[in-house]
Amino acid sequence: MEGNSQLSGSGGDRPTVMVTNDDGIDAPGLRALVRALVASDRFHVFVCAPDRERSGVSHSSTVLKVINAKRVEINGAIAFAVSGTPVDCTSLGISKSLFASIPDLVISGINKGSNCGYHIIYSGTVAGAREAFLHNIPAVSLSYDWYGAGGRHNVDDFALAAEACMPIISGILTEIKKNAFPRNSFLNIDVPADVANHKGYRLTKPGNSMNKLGWKQVASQAQGEKMISAMTLAVDSSPNSEPEALATQNEHLMFIRKVLELQVEDGGTDYSSLQEGFISVSPLGASSPADIDSQSYFAEWLPLLNECFSSSAP
Repeated sequence: MEGNSQLSGSGGDRPTVMVTNDDGIDAPGLRALVRALVASDRFHVFVCAPDRERSGVSHSSTVLKVINAKRVEINGAIAFAVSGTPVDCTSLGISKSLFASIPDLVISGINKGSNCGYHIIYSGTVAGAREAFLHNIPAVSLSYDWYGAGGRHNVDDFALAAEACMPIISGILTEIKKNAFPRNSFLNIDVPADVANHKGYRLTKPGNSMNKLGWKQVASQAQGEKMISAMTLAVDSSPNSEPEALATQNEHLMFIRKVLELQVEDGGTDYSSLQEGFISVSPLGASSPADIDSQSYFAEWLPLLNECFSSSAP
C-alpha cells in the first residue's frame, strides 16, 4: 500500500463521511459530491474510491491478490485511489487500516446513470453502500439519471444533484447522532434528469425495470472502445444481422454489450417516481425476499416434496 496508514481521522463534534463510487476517483459525480460536502464545512471527509472505472461489478471483491492504495490530492478531504472494486474500497476504508477512524456514514456515488429496479443487483455503486451496511455502518448510494434526457447534460448537473442530496445527507447524520437511524437497511437514492426542477423526495421501492442486454460483435479492439466511448445506453434499434461465419475453436471473436430493450413497470416504484421528477429514496436490505405468491407456492410445495422422500425411503 502506498501512502501512510492510520491517518488522522475525525475530531471535535463534526461527523465523518466516507465517499466511494464505481465510476472511479476522477469521476465528476464523486468530485461534485466531495466539493459539496467540503463546502458545507460540517463534515470530515474521507475518500476511498477505485482508481479506474468499475461500473457493473456488483458486489465483487478482491481475494488472493494484493491491492494498492495511492494518496490523491482532493481539496478538503483525505483521499485514496484503490486498485480494487467498490466493495474493496468500502471494506478498506472502514477497516481502520487506511484511516484512523471509522466513518459515521458511507456515501457511494454520485453515479453517472440511475440505479433503479433490477439494476440495483448489477450496480457497483449500490454495492459500495451495501458493504458498509453489512458492517453495521449507515450507508447511502446516490445516482443521477444522466441518460434520462438523452444524455443532454453537462458536468455542472452533478453539482446540482449533489446540492439536491445535501438535505437528506444532513438529515441522516442528525438521526445517526441521535442513535435513531435504523441499522437494518441502507438507502438507495436516485436523482431525476431534470434535477433543477425536481419535485422533492419520495419514498419508493425497487421495481423490475432493467435494460435487457445483448452482444454485438466488433471487428477490432479499437472499434469496440470507440463504440463504448460513444455509448449512451440507448436501445439498439438496428436490425439483427446474421453472423458471417459460425465460431470455431480457433477463432478470436470480440464483442461489446448492447441494450436490446428497456423493461419498465407500472407506477409506484423507484423508476416511475424518477420519471415523474421525484428524487427516489428506497430503503434496501442485504438481500431481497421472494414475493408473497412465490413464498406461498413454496410453502405448499416443499412439504409435498418431503412426503415424496418419506414414502420412497426404504
